[in-house]
Amino acid sequence: MLEQFKSILEKEASAISNIPITDSYDQAVSLILKRVHKDGGKLICSGMGKAGQIAVNIATTFSSTGTPAVYLHPSEAQHGDLGILQKNDIMLLISNSGKTREIVELINLAKNLYDDIPIICITRNAYSGLGESSDVTLLTGETEEICPLGLTPTVSTTVMSVIGDCLVYGVMKAIGFTNAEYAKRHHSGYLGYKSRRGTGVDNHLWE
Repeated sequence: MLEQFKSILEKEASAISNIPITDSYDQAVSLILKRVHKDGGKLICSGMGKAGQIAVNIATTFSSTGTPAVYLHPSEAQHGDLGILQKNDIMLLISNSGKTREIVELINLAKNLYDDIPIICITRNAYSGLGESSDVTLLTGETEEICPLGLTPTVSTTVMSVIGDCLVYGVMKAIGFTNAEYAKRHHSGYLGYKSRRGTGVDNHLWE
């Protein structure tokens, strides 16, 4: 069993190492900077199922690091939640296959409200409905799930999460995000304490 676990880790690591790195990352970061930090919009992240959980994590990480972002459930969007979209927003849509019905439909619904809203996507299939409808496509590479059935999102969601981390890093560097700014958004917990060290903000609750 230990050898099987070792093999799993090797497959996950290999998938991360083989993520295609292209100028699409620069394009995605530039779009987020323009729409959010220059034009005053926000980042809307969305995905269905396991990909949706990755989208939630990406949105919260962006928000805590100075880039306003929210998660929009693609199904709930069809029942009124689409109203969260505003002028100058940008969307980050995630689907491994690029064919997830609710995500493809979300593009059309969003464009019906704001036809100029830029779409960034994370997918393995550039020629899918999602890939072809997006302004910027970040490819995951051809991943093979470690699930014994070959079905449950495992390696693919790991890769999606890493791509999200790359985008967060790129935007943080571009805006010069600091410990002091992090502390303003992260009051509680050890990370809040750690970010406030040396900033002059009171840390007495943790000392």
